[in-house]
Amino acid sequence: MTQNSAHTGKLYVVGTPIGNLGDLSPRVGEAFAAADVICCEDTRVTSKLLMHLGISKPLVRCDENVITSRAAGLVDRLLAGETLAFASDAGMPSVSDPGQALVEAAREADVPVEVIPGPSACVTALVSSGIPCEHFFFEGFLGRKHGDRVRRLQRLAVVPGALIFYESPHRIVATLEAVAEVFPQREVAVCRELTKLHEEVLRGPAAQLAEELRARGEVKGEIALVIAPPSEDEEAGIVPVGAAAVDPDEALREDIRAALEEGEPASAVAKRLSQKYSRRKRDVYAMVLDMQ
Repeated sequence: MTQNSAHTGKLYVVGTPIGNLGDLSPRVGEAFAAADVICCEDTRVTSKLLMHLGISKPLVRCDENVITSRAAGLVDRLLAGETLAFASDAGMPSVSDPGQALVEAAREADVPVEVIPGPSACVTALVSSGIPCEHFFFEGFLGRKHGDRVRRLQRLAVVPGALIFYESPHRIVATLEAVAEVFPQREVAVCRELTKLHEEVLRGPAAQLAEELRARGEVKGEIALVIAPPSEDEEAGIVPVGAAAVDPDEALREDIRAALEEGEPASAVAKRLSQKYSRRKRDVYAMVLDMQ
């Protein structure tokens, strides 16, 4: 770990509105104004936000395709005394977002990191849904294939709380069909365009919501999906999970196999997938070596 010094800069992690600019915190403008450089997912999106604030700063694209390769260089700039800000296209960075890589690199280099809190689509959806939220688990995006969705949902069946997902409007019907297969008894909320003009929250069984959205023909906007916690009967095994039992490590092995085929280094695979599956890194690394 690098020792911090008086010459070290600071990384601001900036939460931005998920739709309504009225949710913009005054501290966002202060952080952007203090930054020498602003790192962002999409320079076009952040440029509009800066224009709204009347701020002009150099922008560096740091989306999921390039942030890992650029993190070291950005940390060097921080260590040289520059102040950087990172902003997602919307919401809180690092939550299902590439900003996590930069925050992790800055922390490892002992660079000061200051978070500017802002709206979060997953928490906003949970509250808007009306589904019990004493306990919840945020998954992010499910897989693109039906089998991958079903297997992951089946693994999440044991979580004693609400489940929250992000989904594309082009895949929401297919995802609801997978949810209906695994959780036919649970109530589901589709939260669309939160904080925006056409905000909408639909509640009901997944099969019913899939049919309703399919009938629309085209679904637009950003979507968060909330699934109710298991009922007492489900936890007791009286109401079985709809999908057949699967090997709990099957999805992990599939991800390892795909990563190795892409040529990703074993250590990088272990680090990434241990975080995704909440497993110990050394255990995942052993699986990677065994499959190489």
